Amino acid sequence: MAERHVTVKEPHIPDSTAAPSKKEGQGKAMIGITEHLMPIASVTEKYGVSINESKPQDSLGLTTAEAAKRLLENGPNCLTPPKKRHWLLRFLDILLGLFNMMLIVSGIACYILLGINYAENYQNTYLGAILLFVAFGNAAIEFFQMQKAAAILESFLNLIPSQCYVIRDGQTIQIAAKDLVLGDLVVIRSGDKIPADLLIIASTELKVDNSSLTGESDPQERSKRNTFENPLEATNLAFNSTLAVVGNGYGIVVRTGDNTVIGRIASLTANEERRESPLSVEIESFVKLIAGVAAVTAVVFFIVAMTAKNEGISNSLNFAIGTFVSFVPEGLPATVTMLLSLAAARMAKRQVLCKDLQGVETLGAITLLATDKTGTLTRNQMTVTYIWTGLKLYTAQAIAEGSEDARIATPFNADANDACNELIHAATLNPTAKFTSKEGPVATREILGDATEAGLIRFAAVKLPNFDNAHDRFPKTFEIPFNSSNKWAMTIHKKKHATGSLMLYIKGAPERVLKLCTTIHSGTSTVPFTAEHNTQFEEMYTMFASKGHRVLAFACLALPGDKFPENFEFVKDPVNYPTTGFTFLGLTSLEDPPKHGVREAVGKCREAGIRVMMVTGDHPLTAEAIGRKINMMIADTKPMIARKRGVPESHVPESDVHAIVIHGDTIDSLTDADWENIFDKEEIIFARTSPKHKLDIVKRAQGRGHIVGVTGDGVNDSPALKKADLGIAMNMSGSDVSKEAAAMILLDDNFASTVSGIEEGRLIFQNLKKSIQYTITHTMPEVWANLFYIVVPMPLPLSSILILVVDLGFELFIALTYAYDVSENPEGLMKLPPRKPVNFQSIDRLYKRRAADLAEYGIDPENKESHKLSFGTKLRMWFSKRFWAEKFEKNDDEILIDRDVLMYSYLEAGTIQTLGCLTCFFFAMWYHYSITPGEAVTYGANWGLDGNDYVYNGRSVSVADQNDALSYGQSAYYLALMFQQCFNHFICKARLSNPWGSFMFKNKWSFVGILCGGAFSLLIVYVPPVNIAFLTNYRLTPYVWLIAMLWGLVLYGYAIIRSVIRLRYAPIKYTTQIGGLQMFPTRWSTRESGFRVLPE
Repeated sequence: MAERHVTVKEPHIPDSTAAPSKKEGQGKAMIGITEHLMPIASVTEKYGVSINESKPQDSLGLTTAEAAKRLLENGPNCLTPPKKRHWLLRFLDILLGLFNMMLIVSGIACYILLGINYAENYQNTYLGAILLFVAFGNAAIEFFQMQKAAAILESFLNLIPSQCYVIRDGQTIQIAAKDLVLGDLVVIRSGDKIPADLLIIASTELKVDNSSLTGESDPQERSKRNTFENPLEATNLAFNSTLAVVGNGYGIVVRTGDNTVIGRIASLTANEERRESPLSVEIESFVKLIAGVAAVTAVVFFIVAMTAKNEGISNSLNFAIGTFVSFVPEGLPATVTMLLSLAAARMAKRQVLCKDLQGVETLGAITLLATDKTGTLTRNQMTVTYIWTGLKLYTAQAIAEGSEDARIATPFNADANDACNELIHAATLNPTAKFTSKEGPVATREILGDATEAGLIRFAAVKLPNFDNAHDRFPKTFEIPFNSSNKWAMTIHKKKHATGSLMLYIKGAPERVLKLCTTIHSGTSTVPFTAEHNTQFEEMYTMFASKGHRVLAFACLALPGDKFPENFEFVKDPVNYPTTGFTFLGLTSLEDPPKHGVREAVGKCREAGIRVMMVTGDHPLTAEAIGRKINMMIADTKPMIARKRGVPESHVPESDVHAIVIHGDTIDSLTDADWENIFDKEEIIFARTSPKHKLDIVKRAQGRGHIVGVTGDGVNDSPALKKADLGIAMNMSGSDVSKEAAAMILLDDNFASTVSGIEEGRLIFQNLKKSIQYTITHTMPEVWANLFYIVVPMPLPLSSILILVVDLGFELFIALTYAYDVSENPEGLMKLPPRKPVNFQSIDRLYKRRAADLAEYGIDPENKESHKLSFGTKLRMWFSKRFWAEKFEKNDDEILIDRDVLMYSYLEAGTIQTLGCLTCFFFAMWYHYSITPGEAVTYGANWGLDGNDYVYNGRSVSVADQNDALSYGQSAYYLALMFQQCFNHFICKARLSNPWGSFMFKNKWSFVGILCGGAFSLLIVYVPPVNIAFLTNYRLTPYVWLIAMLWGLVLYGYAIIRSVIRLRYAPIKYTTQIGGLQMFPTRWSTRESGFRVLPE
């Protein structure tokens, strides 16, 4: 196999006026912004706006007349609402589905027969009503579930602020955000939501929160300078709906409405359609098969009845309807919907809210889980991790004995030495971020300010006694805020020391702060900064940065009282404060740590055969560092292998590489071979991805046959959430957009809840399979009853209306109890491979099928229109050799209704139950009227018809006697089916093991269902006047019950023998163990109540 290598190309700045190349165009089509690469003068000329670049507050801006003209030409600054289909048409789409149409046609036919001959067909009054009611009921349930999902794009509209400030005609005015036009000069203030896509022309310490768009947890600086080609990384662009966290600035509107980045994401989301769930595809396939068999059988036997048996059209059509109804499991849609509803309610208790019922099972079927990082895997809360001060390394949290951290570091204590004490005071007093309230645990308090500073003061609040009144005890007298040129922030406080009353603290970029220092705090005293100290500094800085942490340096200076008395007045211009000679205190590293339980959750997913990959907008180093902490990446990447072997990367064979990190800049240039190479890896991280990239990744994974789940919380995740087979959004940290695009929401924002959902999804699949196997087993006794009636012929053992009260009566009571079944093997459930595993064999098989589809029918996976085949083509496919070869092709897939289920239900158990029902049918007729089976067969052709009185062995049997005997026989057949199904209910509980054991009796609802179903059946037979409508007989002997139970035991004995043989020759396959997984909590995590210290 040829090696494939993914290369990373260095970005270059193209001519902004040149047309982008095809590859570049693919990457930038979603963003569509180039103004960040142009000089400001060129942008102002392009948009015809007058600005004063040195003093933007004095700019003229657009004139009111020009703004009104542009508003008329380009439209308002808002997103185009989606087109909506009328609710009635959506309901009709569901109602006219194949399954419901089968029921509707049958119901209408019943009433046609009623009109032809009311006397003979009066039962059709009830039969037709029930069939139509079931059809409309099924449609109503499904329609209600669809209506619960609101229009996705409406949530985007809430992101746009209602008001904003602009400069027009030289005046700063407030206008509605929807009235913004291209070229408007917008005034940005701290706390404002950006109203359009802006090119920054001036700023003062401006930072914006881009986390919902790019996944970066830190607020990003914004100024008129820029060195990045990628618009999402450009430092001179501010995007619609993002938040100005601190500072202020001015920006020219370069995109409005649908053309903004948020608008493009909205368009991507609205234009994507989620594939049908595996469950719905399998049920639809089964329904089509049953419908085809039922229709053909009904037509054939209608013709036989009309020709060979000389039946009238009324009787023949009645028989055809009976045959059709007996084949169709009318209760199946209701059973599936109610089982999924009960499972969804149970999942809600485990903090997983399902917006789409099919998603309940889809979660258990996923083969690949693509997850965002910020806010999903991590807390989106910068947190102090390591502290290096006093020439010693400390950790922010308690650590376990024997761990790696315990070997190199000790838990931080503010009183450990003077350096620790000074650093904790610097971390308390220097930041400008503040708690909005002093109430409640530190971990859950809201903070106003920069995310990095928020992490510092949370750390300080835990470690420093009397933190809440520190600013009152040591008031600030002077401050120089952090700025992009200095890259440090300075504060001076009234804090007494040995030589004076003022203390200066500075924090910022390590290399910048270090340049200002001449001494370093050793822990006990201040000593000159030497080359040895610099080596230690470099070692610590490199270690922190290699982990993807944000690193800050701290320094201080005890201002001498003779030069700087307590009432000294500091000014910035001219500078009268110290700028050199500081004492270096140390370094702190901060990270956005994993959420509680994420590492174990990812590990459990991988143990369950589910591939978990990260798709984030954050930096590759940060993404990989987090991935290695949470079991997502264990193996070495190609660069790591090359370094260990001391060879170039090109000399490392692809077969040796099992982990890969892909930068978003390379995605647009990847070839099909590159994508294949990437997805062949076991461990994958995509970093610096745009919303379009995330969408492309989902499509590529689906193209290989994966059932894809996507988790995310940002606006940038919404297209992928919508396209995925199952989109999973966060509730508390998630944007409205992501929640609307998703099919499932984690109410507690805990990724670990996904594992609970997967486990529940797998369990409901097993239970659904058991329920369907149980439900369709009764089909064959119903079908054979109708076939024997016309073929033998013999009296009709089971009427059409009794078939319906089987399907919609006791069967529903008992089938629904499977929703509460426990797992046969709770530990083994999450060790099973996905039911549709993706491997080299499955991928090869899928690609061959697609090639054949394209060659034979012109079906192109990339072209939706090509999937719309004519009826003739579809019919031809059904009768092709390839169609049936693929149907019975051996593979590792487990489908809902597979060959094993069909063989057991229709052939094996169905036959045994038919024999049991016929035994009870003939016994009842013999017991009550001494009518033997031979007698019933001899006179069965005209049984119960006027003029069919007969004498048999000297015994006279009138038509009334025949009808009464038939009522006994049909009652016995009906009850025999119910009693045998009670035994079958317990047999079907065992799929992964043999049909015995305590797990079969743990579900108390099984007994409730059997009790209710049995009571319903006895009501139908034994309670007047109910039995009159169903032509049953309340005088039926209970001996029939015993015979039915004996046949139930026969069925149980057969099932035991079958199960033992099946498990011996086809044992259940479990996933292989993955080496290197760390199935214990991360070093620290958080609960709602506050910090929780856990061992590493």
